[in-house]
Amino acid sequence: MRTGFGLSETAKLALLQRLSRRKGVVAPEAAPGRAFRDLPGQREMAVIREAAGHLGIESPFFRAHDGIAGAHSVIDGRDCLNFSSYDYLGLNGDGRIHRAVAEATARYGVSASASRMVSGERPVHGALEAALAAHYHQDAALAFVSGHATNVTVLGHLLGPRDLLVHDAAIHNSCLEGARLSGARRIAFAHNDAEAAERELAAARQGARRALILIEGHYSMDGDTPDLARFAAMARRHDAWLMVDEAHGLGVLGATGAGIFEHTGVDPCEVDIWMGTLSKTLCGCGGFIAGNRDLVDWLRHSAPGFVYSVGMPPALAAASTEALRILHAEPERVARLQANAALFRDALRARGFDTGASAGAAIVPLITGSSIGAARLSAALFERAINVQPILFPAVAESSARLRFFLSADHDPAELRTAAAVIASAALDAAQAA
Repeated sequence: MRTGFGLSETAKLALLQRLSRRKGVVAPEAAPGRAFRDLPGQREMAVIREAAGHLGIESPFFRAHDGIAGAHSVIDGRDCLNFSSYDYLGLNGDGRIHRAVAEATARYGVSASASRMVSGERPVHGALEAALAAHYHQDAALAFVSGHATNVTVLGHLLGPRDLLVHDAAIHNSCLEGARLSGARRIAFAHNDAEAAERELAAARQGARRALILIEGHYSMDGDTPDLARFAAMARRHDAWLMVDEAHGLGVLGATGAGIFEHTGVDPCEVDIWMGTLSKTLCGCGGFIAGNRDLVDWLRHSAPGFVYSVGMPPALAAASTEALRILHAEPERVARLQANAALFRDALRARGFDTGASAGAAIVPLITGSSIGAARLSAALFERAINVQPILFPAVAESSARLRFFLSADHDPAELRTAAAVIASAALDAAQAA
């Protein structure tokens, strides 16, 4: 969750005033001189902690899980129904992946021990990249050690001050950081509004050297999807590249989990740059870019976040390669995931909850419209052995504060129905206590 870092002064003041008005909470004085308490955002975080303590709300963040955090997880010695894991297909505990990890570790060791360009290259890296390129019908792919760093280094390296980046307003922080690094002109369009995107692109394209349209395949905050065909056609009309961040789409969307291109019936070659992460469906850690050979070869030899970074641990490359193989071999996992997500979304809607525009594929928000309401409901559910994280202002607008449920193929449908009933009961109790 994003903290107060980077907020405008107006937004910071609004947050401080809103929290300070509750129960007499007073912001602590900033420490003088060289103290780290003077860093941007420290004051806001202190107020939030003070307010939460006054309201009796324990922080839901950084809870330690005692084992594999799948559909269930053990937290503080107690078994909880877990909705805070990206293990969409339930593969993180799969023995086949564990064996692939053990074999790679035994052969190559725990670390690549160097940049891949220098001496960190291992055959498992090439195998993973070949499998990812084939999945997206592209010439080549390149794996990075961090998903967040993938967007930062690729966008920061690909674009420059004479270029244009038109992106969805709900795009991930990593993309915004990459755009800022590049110095390109950055224009946000209203979430999932292709018409607004084209207006912005048409108005600004003529003065730019290169242009890139940036969207996500499956938006992690709302669980909705874009009209990929419209964005692909838009890119062609305006001589722009189209980049899709597929972090939450792979293994989730489409009949076999291939992603947004399968979900929408679009040829994946209509997308110029596919980006994704390995930490969700693919049970590893890192990110990747898939595209044509010229792009990938250029990044391999010049992207700072690749050239000057240690290579991905061989075990993680092996884990993600095996997870991708299982995804292709067992599409029934995708069917179970999608059925579970749709069931849970519809069960919440039937009880009067606002689940926004969720596609019911893996991510279901429960919009409370109040940060304190979301925090209280999350705490009440944790007391009832349901683990779900709140998303609070300023990560989202105060009116969009929510709980965000991540579904898994391993969730039991009966437990999901029971959970919806428990959530309704907890929400009523929390409202009465407010």
